[in-house]
Amino acid sequence: MEKVLIIGQIVVSVFLTVSILLQNRGAGLGSTFGGDFGGYYTKRGFEKFLYWASIVLGAAFIGISATIFYITSQGI
Repeated sequence: MEKVLIIGQIVVSVFLTVSILLQNRGAGLGSTFGGDFGGYYTKRGFEKFLYWASIVLGAAFIGISATIFYITSQGI
């Protein structure tokens, strides 16, 4: 059981890393040359999906980590 959880944690961590790295960081270098939007915008489409996927994967990572900790501390 513990090995399955560890493999699941590795898979979740890879997907979490990818989903975080694919997210945009605002205007980026565009603001350096005067291309700053200067306002707020709503996330749409794939950007919104990545945002929620990061939240869900982060919660799953914490849950799996807590479960592994509980199992190893109980000696099961």
